[in-house]
Formats: sequence, structure tokens, C-alpha cells
Amino acid sequence: MPAESAEPAGSAGATYAAAGVDIEAGDRAVQLMKEWVKKAQRPESVGTLGGFAGLFDASVLKRYDRPLLASATDGVGTKVAIAQRMDQHDSIGHDLVAMVVDDLVVCGAEPLFMTDYICVGKVVPERVAQIVKGIAEGCVLAGCALVGGETAEHPGLLGPDEYDVAGAGTGVVEADAVLGADRIRTGDAVIAMASSGLHSNGYSLVRHVLFERAGWALERQVPEFGRTLGEELLEPTKIYSLDCLALTRTTQVHAFSHITGGGLAGNLARVVPEELQARVDRATWTPGPVFDLVGRAGNIARNELESALNMGVGMVAVVPQESAEAALTTLADRGVEAWVAGEITERPAGGEAVTLTGDYAA
Repeated sequence: MPAESAEPAGSAGATYAAAGVDIEAGDRAVQLMKEWVKKAQRPESVGTLGGFAGLFDASVLKRYDRPLLASATDGVGTKVAIAQRMDQHDSIGHDLVAMVVDDLVVCGAEPLFMTDYICVGKVVPERVAQIVKGIAEGCVLAGCALVGGETAEHPGLLGPDEYDVAGAGTGVVEADAVLGADRIRTGDAVIAMASSGLHSNGYSLVRHVLFERAGWALERQVPEFGRTLGEELLEPTKIYSLDCLALTRTTQVHAFSHITGGGLAGNLARVVPEELQARVDRATWTPGPVFDLVGRAGNIARNELESALNMGVGMVAVVPQESAEAALTTLADRGVEAWVAGEITERPAGGEAVTLTGDYAA
């Protein structure tokens, strides 16, 4: 007996488009993003957009005695939800680059190239192109190339207007120039570099407090910000990679710490040796108004706020005390707001790797 057909008699055959995947829209998205990708190249970039793999001329490594490749991967968390609600997609890629390249530079590595992954519920070519525009612009600011990426359409898993982004980057550093905890010494200065705002961390807490508890709208004008709440929340993450590399060329640097999830204390602790302690004085800076707003709106304890948000510090450099002034001059010349926020001391018995003292400056 012949097997019964699973399809009703006379029904048309299934298609990829009927399942929710539009190949033609994907092809159009590639065409729209090409102009932006062209701007995010280095002399070592090889090939054109559309290949199965991105190519990078590794002969650049010949100038190193013992090159070490550094790799990092990240996303931007639930900040994408803000971009989607505002229907503004040209800065979220900037955030993605920042989260990746500033992890690379912490060890002293120069970011060389990045790839991206964009997962969407429905391919809207203009929207995808705007995301890639932000990624390309971020790569230019970071001095790295965008050598490839992938856009995937996942109907049924994501809504038509939903998407997520992720990226991976590769950098290079001379083996004897790797920065980290083994270089830090008692008396070193802890230099803080100002963040541009929330960056791309803590948005689950921020959204819970401002939207669910306080009931604020993204269109709300906030006098403390001088703009709408949505505009403040979408402020792009600052990219520090070229500034940090400039520091390594002009001054002696022992370590960097990228302040992301876990806050200042949690991330700085990752580069502090077991026998030493970083003492940071809150009185040396005033966090931006967005941090105070979130704290007040959610009645959040200070230690909870500090563990989730950067509190105005996006990157930290640990340098010898005698190099601190030169480091601040280099950063000021590059337009980076920075200050000496603390120092490295001996760690007392039972003490923490990082201790925050005092109160924030008014």
C-alpha cells in the first residue's frame, strides 16, 4: 500500500520563503553593507565581502620576534532591546566593537581584525546595513579591519523586529610585552579613564528599574541628560584601544583593566596580584547623572550599583608612580578624560584585591 502523503492533495510545495527565510533580502543586505565594510579595512586586508572566510595578510607578524595572537569574543547584552524599541540601529555595532577590542588591548595587544554575527528574526536589509555601519565605524575607531561576518535569519525563534549581535576579534602582542598582574608593583598609580555612560553592561538592571519599576518612557526628556532617556541609554560605548596603545608607546604601563560586567572592583581585581591591593578613592571623580538616576529610581544599594555598572570609569591603567603624569598628558592630548584614582599597596591579611574608599565627589 502506498504511503499516505503528509501534504493535503493539491497543496503547493514548501519553500524556504514560506518557512520565513528570505534569501533575496539577505542578498540585498549584503549589497547595502558593502560600502561600510570597505571603510573598515587595513593594508593587510585581503579579498572582498561575500567570501566564505575573511582573509588577513599574516606577514605583518614578521616584524615581531615572538608574536602572540590574542582573541576575544563578546556581545552587547540587552542594550539591543533599547535599539529595537527606538528603531535606531546604527550605534549598537559600535558597542560591539568596543566590547571586543578593549578586551584585546588589556594584555597590550593591537587589534588586527574582527568578524561579526548578526542573528535576526526577519532580514530587513536596511536595518542590517545600519548595524554593520556601526560595526565598521567602530572598527575604524579601533584601528582594526572588519574581515567578514554572518547574518542569520531565525524566524520562530526571534520576532520580526528582534535581533542579537556578537563579534570576535584577533590581536597581536610581542611575547615580552604582554601586560598583566605580574608587572604590577607596590606604589603603582591607578589611572581611571572616563566612560561615555553605561557602555554595554547592566542593562537588565537598568531596564527593570527605569521601565518596569519607574514606568519611564524612552521619549521622556531628562533635564540631567539634556536629551531623552532613550538617547542617553543608546550612548555608544567608548573605544579605548588606540588610546591604550598610545600609552604603551609613550609611557611605561604595567596593566590595563576593561571595566565591564562586575564593575570597577570586580574587573580591576582580575589584574591585581594576590599579595597586593588596589586602593581606589571614590572622591576622585563624580559619576555621570545616569548612574545616580538608576540608583535613586531603583533604591539600589551602592555596592549593588557598583557591581553592575561602571560608575563612570570605562578603562583603568596601572602605571609606575613616576609615569602617572606622562600618562595623563598622553590621554589628555588624545581627548580622554583621565585622573589618578588610587594606588597599589600591600594587601592586608584577609583583605580584598580592590577596595573602594570614601564617597563620590558631589
